Amino acid sequence: MRFLHAADLHLDSPLRGLDRYEGAPVDDVRGATRRAFENLIVVALRERVDLVVIAGDLYDGDWIDHNTGLFFAKGVAQLAEEGIPVAMVRGNHDAASRLTKALRLPRNVHLFADSRPETKVFENIGIAVHGQSFATAVVSDDLAAGYPPPITGCFNLGLLHTSLNGRPGHAPYAPTQLDVLRSKGYGYWALGHVHAAEVVCRDPWVVYPGNTQGRHIRETGVKGCVLVTIEDEGVTHQLIALDVMRWTTISLDISTLHDLETLLEIAKQNLRRQLAHAEDRALAVRVEVRGQGPLHCQLATQPEPVEQELRNAALEATNARTWIEKVEFHTHPLLDLDQLAERDDPVGMLIRELRLLAAHPGLLRDVASEALSDLQQKLPVELRQGEDALRLDDADALVELLAEVEVDLLARLSGEAGSS
Repeated sequence: MRFLHAADLHLDSPLRGLDRYEGAPVDDVRGATRRAFENLIVVALRERVDLVVIAGDLYDGDWIDHNTGLFFAKGVAQLAEEGIPVAMVRGNHDAASRLTKALRLPRNVHLFADSRPETKVFENIGIAVHGQSFATAVVSDDLAAGYPPPITGCFNLGLLHTSLNGRPGHAPYAPTQLDVLRSKGYGYWALGHVHAAEVVCRDPWVVYPGNTQGRHIRETGVKGCVLVTIEDEGVTHQLIALDVMRWTTISLDISTLHDLETLLEIAKQNLRRQLAHAEDRALAVRVEVRGQGPLHCQLATQPEPVEQELRNAALEATNARTWIEKVEFHTHPLLDLDQLAERDDPVGMLIRELRLLAAHPGLLRDVASEALSDLQQKLPVELRQGEDALRLDDADALVELLAEVEVDLLARLSGEAGSS
């Protein structure tokens, strides 16, 4: 007996951070989350699974109209024609929608109630699914604690949208502990909410499948669903890719490079490898250029032309299958910082002070807050809350930022930037 476990489809959610430019693979981005869902239906039919479970966040907050829900209904109706049932719970994004509760679902879909945990027994395949939907967008209670005991004679599956005991980058919704899940005596916990695939435990199986389509640069790598097979020997699981555009980051080191052409050729080789690894899916790539070397001066003084050259190189190397999401330059000129630190002048004093701050992140945080908090409050909201916003309370991020600006600042003060 086999079932598919999916979560966090976020249908019609846009892919973020992609500035449009000539030659970019626009068609691959348009409707990516829908096409990932279509791939889910294709896999379910191809693998002839007995059940599909969706662990929340099918939708992405409130809809503009009913088209998103109608698209979902049309997809699962194909499963109904083949006798494949669907069990699902609402997550925090589903609960935020005013229209999800009004949509009439196909007959093969069982949506778990939000008032209490309940059990749905699929007698013909011998599976008992236990679940509870989110009633509101914010759920702080441990829903799993109230799940019912297992049904004798069935394979028991818990369906839950949860952050467990906390996951980076995810709000602590329906928090619970692994011991609580173990205590229920189920054979498999199908979780949702966390967008990175993770096998939390194998006894019993506690699994996040991740989301079905990456939507920004923090959601890199394979995105899809989990195919679970239940046999007398036990449970096996396999991650199956559903995504149509894959996010990744490449790092280019200039330390041994002397000209831009070499950098572009290395970028092309790297992008071709990434495209092959993604099995010819379109790519959304962040390029990080790092290192110390003679190429730094050109990169520092002409970042926009270099960025355009990298975009052109990507189009050429991957036949317009790559979208360069962003190019970040973290390069430095060739400077002997230890030698500069020994100088008895303002440059030497500055190096020593910067190193002192880097060695004491708490002190750096206090200094930054005192010096920059007023200025930060005057910035537009999008600059204070965006992905690249300066977090004055994040000491580790401040140390990293300090390292990025240190060498360039010293190069300017010491007059050595031009000679590098």
